Amino acid sequence: MTNILPFATHLNDVNGIIEGAPVLIQRTLRQMVGMYHDETATQQALQETDRLVYEVYASGLPEEDGHILYCTTIIHPGTVGDEYHMTKGHYHEKRNEGEVYVGLQGEGYLLLQTEQGAVSHVPMHKGTIAYVPPHWAHRTVNVGKTPFIFFAVWAGDAGHDYATIETQGFPVLVVERDGSPVLVDNPRWQASGS
Repeated sequence: MTNILPFATHLNDVNGIIEGAPVLIQRTLRQMVGMYHDETATQQALQETDRLVYEVYASGLPEEDGHILYCTTIIHPGTVGDEYHMTKGHYHEKRNEGEVYVGLQGEGYLLLQTEQGAVSHVPMHKGTIAYVPPHWAHRTVNVGKTPFIFFAVWAGDAGHDYATIETQGFPVLVVERDGSPVLVDNPRWQASGS
């Protein structure tokens, strides 16, 4: 394990950024092609602009056993077709690792699934503490009109498996109906091994 001296960082409670965070991931709509159900709406939106969907400010700690990693994620408001902006979503490479999310601003859903097709969702807002159990994939969705910002903490050696979600998707989609979020079945989803 890499030895690290004790340290502190500052979370800006206005914009959700961990100040001085060494790692920044920015995912634009072009990087999310194939993640949204309505591919025609995705392509039409890309003809206008390659908008920023979400960004992640991470601790930069070593991804190894013994360390606890953390980040903030900011999902910008918007839809692709009628599907809300979301993160790609992932399983942990080590499926037996959990994660904790803390809502800081805005309104969102934490969408969860198992490889066998069990589904759950947790509405999130400022002050929500949500637990992602081992073996559950997780994706966050902004269902509001302002940025949805949350803080996450997980084991350093958990890893991220994005590939399974990129090919399999989630069993449900979070779409806007009459101005409110609704869960609908994803017709393209298939359970692992099907």
